[in-house]
Amino acid sequence: MRVRVTTDQPWDVKADVLLIPIVGEPAFEGPLAEIDRRSGGEIQTLLTFGELRTKRWTSSLAAAGSLPAGRILTLSTGPAEGVDRETVTHVGSAAMHRLAGRHLATLAVWMTPLVEAFGGDAETVAGLLARGVTEGAFDPKTIYLETVPTAPPVLDELILVAPGADATALAVAAERGVIIGEGANLARRLSNRAANDVSPVVLAEEAWALAEQHGLWIDVIGPERATELGMGMFMAVGRGSDNPPRMIVMRSGEAGQKDALGRHLAIIGKGVCFDSGGTSIKPADHMEEMKMDKTGACTVIAAIVTVARLAPGTPLLAVAPAVENMPGPHSTRPGDLVRALNGKWVDITNTDAEGRLILGDAMTYAEQLGATHLVDVATLTGAVSRALGDLVTGVFGTDQAWTDTVLKAGVRAGERYWQLPLVDEYWVDMESWYGDMINSGSGEGGLVKSGLFLREFATKPWVHLDIAGTAYFRKAKPWAPRGSTGVAHATLVELALAGARTA
Repeated sequence: MRVRVTTDQPWDVKADVLLIPIVGEPAFEGPLAEIDRRSGGEIQTLLTFGELRTKRWTSSLAAAGSLPAGRILTLSTGPAEGVDRETVTHVGSAAMHRLAGRHLATLAVWMTPLVEAFGGDAETVAGLLARGVTEGAFDPKTIYLETVPTAPPVLDELILVAPGADATALAVAAERGVIIGEGANLARRLSNRAANDVSPVVLAEEAWALAEQHGLWIDVIGPERATELGMGMFMAVGRGSDNPPRMIVMRSGEAGQKDALGRHLAIIGKGVCFDSGGTSIKPADHMEEMKMDKTGACTVIAAIVTVARLAPGTPLLAVAPAVENMPGPHSTRPGDLVRALNGKWVDITNTDAEGRLILGDAMTYAEQLGATHLVDVATLTGAVSRALGDLVTGVFGTDQAWTDTVLKAGVRAGERYWQLPLVDEYWVDMESWYGDMINSGSGEGGLVKSGLFLREFATKPWVHLDIAGTAYFRKAKPWAPRGSTGVAHATLVELALAGARTA
């Protein structure tokens, strides 16, 4: 998809569809009045008829009259005070979903209403809109089906209409947004793929191909080497499946190299390619969704690729422990004790609390490779979705300054997070009769206890993002289909790019 920025007025732009954002109650004055006049009064007619509503994410598709566009699409954002980065991104995605099944090659977006609601920052709006349109083009059905009549259109060109703006600056911002959107779609495509298609070995092969394509260093650790290194928790999960585990390590920049902010940042993603629960087997209901328990790994793989595209050579480490959690003759049993890479003995009381096991060894290994700051991303607990739903990611952190830095990156990315406390008094429920800790605390507060467990494997500033609620949608949203969402990808990219060297 090409992106073009024009400073022409929207009524002079030729496109198959012209998107008109409706912010708050439409006032038919100025440019909107002129667009309406040239449409033959179509927009006001839609409003009077009740087809055009101001409720957020409602839309209408209508004839364009004498406008050079083929059709008009209105999309309502709700009140102006609610227009934030997330809203702007979703405008682009929601437009593509509204146009699903339609035949068009060019989409023009009149930016002015969004820029005015956003305080005049046209560059940010251009980047977020382009990202949203890119993400909105993704449909998981296209992974396996050759023909999907209801898929969003495949655009040849996106035209951003910004009268009076700096077209060059907006084009740069829009291209950045497209690349971030493509990275999110890469994560979504990998995450949505079936377990019989993407095993740990296949995920490692995909990562290897991406590393070669984008000039990244990569190392893939198999079972024998992982055992020799002492990754006891990682192997406790991975040995139960006929599909052997892989610890995927990717790096941009040199080993141990610090970025412009003095960090050697490591992003670590949970890669359970299928999670049956192991010996502590899950109920059958919704188990098919467990192919997406690898979303964290897919996210960090995509994020380091995106950073390499936007700022090659930026120091960044991505670690993706990839396993299948399956029952079998070699599976870990409740009551087994294993020694973690950091030397601690873990009493495994629940084999379905497996994500924290593989993450713990991955975090330790990242520190051994020189990481000074850690962020892990994981579909870790059902409790986080019960607490925060499917639109807010739960956050834990050991260092408040570092946690604030990650949260600010989330704001720049237009993603929602909520920090949760690490309550030391709950640790008593994690104590083991035989080892240093158990892997699944009893009683209430399981969400907090998952964070307390992971904290045992971080000696550097660390933040944990629990995306179990936000990683995929069970029902379609106006701006997204069912399936993997790409959540946290943009946050990790923004976090890493903050340390990119400009000289």
